[in-house]
Amino acid sequence: MLNKETANKVLTHALSAGANFAEIFVEDSFSSSIGLEDQRVEGVSDYASMGAGIRVVYGETTGFAHTTDLSEKGLIDAASTARSVAKVSPRSQTRIVCTEDSHTPLKSEFVDLGYFKLRAKEELMLMDDVARTVDRSIVQVSSSMSISGRRFILANSNGRFVDQSISRSRVAIKSVARGDTGLQTGYEPVAYTMGFEEFLDMMDFEELAKTASKRAAVKLSAIPAPSGTLPVVIKKGSGGVLFHEACGHGLEADHIKKNTSVYTGQLGQVVASPLVTLVDDGTVSKQWGSYAFDDEGAEGRYNVLIRDGVLEDYMWDANSAKSYHKETSGNGRRQSYRHLPMVRMTNTYLLPGESDPDDIVAHTEQGVYIARLTGGQVNTATGDFVFGTQEAYLIENGEITSPLRDTQLIGNGPEVLANIDMVGSDFHMIPGSCGKNGQSVPVGTGQPTLRISGITLGGTADV
Repeated sequence: MLNKETANKVLTHALSAGANFAEIFVEDSFSSSIGLEDQRVEGVSDYASMGAGIRVVYGETTGFAHTTDLSEKGLIDAASTARSVAKVSPRSQTRIVCTEDSHTPLKSEFVDLGYFKLRAKEELMLMDDVARTVDRSIVQVSSSMSISGRRFILANSNGRFVDQSISRSRVAIKSVARGDTGLQTGYEPVAYTMGFEEFLDMMDFEELAKTASKRAAVKLSAIPAPSGTLPVVIKKGSGGVLFHEACGHGLEADHIKKNTSVYTGQLGQVVASPLVTLVDDGTVSKQWGSYAFDDEGAEGRYNVLIRDGVLEDYMWDANSAKSYHKETSGNGRRQSYRHLPMVRMTNTYLLPGESDPDDIVAHTEQGVYIARLTGGQVNTATGDFVFGTQEAYLIENGEITSPLRDTQLIGNGPEVLANIDMVGSDFHMIPGSCGKNGQSVPVGTGQPTLRISGITLGGTADV
């Protein structure tokens, strides 16, 4: 898609008027998906895209242009546009040579889309059959499977030249149960950074279907969730999204730079319980947010953000790192060649502790056990958040008892981090999609089973 000779010419042109930095990002990507509803194919889609984004930086001003014309002339024209946008004043020409090569082996096997759709349909039909056998209350099943591949080549005026390919595979199922309380749903996704064949080999599709249907069926007997402040135990994996939203976004350096984060100026200070060590890690094998190189060509890294309750670092892309004389942490990400990179999380998770997960429940006299959270939202400036529950139960006398109707968790990120008083020795991660400034990227979230000593639930029953 891009060779060094062409890259050198384009970068030289981009810098010829005195820019401080220039970058070419060429991307070739595809995706394919199939969806079933009640054993019928309801949707099939294929998507392919190829193009280049060129960034030119002059002082604090960035110019950016993208194009689908990957000829030398097309790239130079895009560089001219980006240079013009950045309002670069004419200066003497500078010759730039890409001297550093980085290459990751091609991870995406040759994909026969016909084969993918045939195999995917077979597995989705199996999941539909299994989902309906779990409970006679199951009246509707929908599922989907998708694969995607992405190769990008990046060259910049710092001499960086990176060629990376990534394959991702995903499956999800939703079961709907009908009972006296109406309709209830159970949803379960699984996704990994791997090729389709490997994904097929490692997946237990039947178990996935059972999980979704059990979740839907059990909610038919759910009682109203309590309202007020209670201890909450969050099952491993299911609560990772809370920490992604409630504190992860606030630790992205662009929010720090704009002073729109509650964690601004808090480096070296206690911001959480001493049981909390929070990590953002782009190197976790096969996880949804993993990669060898970020979208600025920096290596993916294991970054400790909070260690034993003390704020140790933020997440950095090249732009924010430069402003603070720091090194990038490998968190520069973009949705596609049409987008500028920005600071984004990868796989964000809490490290396991020493408590037995069963003991955490047993030591909770009265509270709520959350087996699955849904999405939420956070105000990064204050840390205030709201999250929904998809599967939750009462804890009474140290035992998990009645299922609860869906409700909300309402709280504040720093307060929740401070109120974590037990952390389990288990651990699990789940996939997700993170939206920010109109861009969406795959991420992973995870945590061990843990207890928050007090958090507000927005239910309707008295505590």
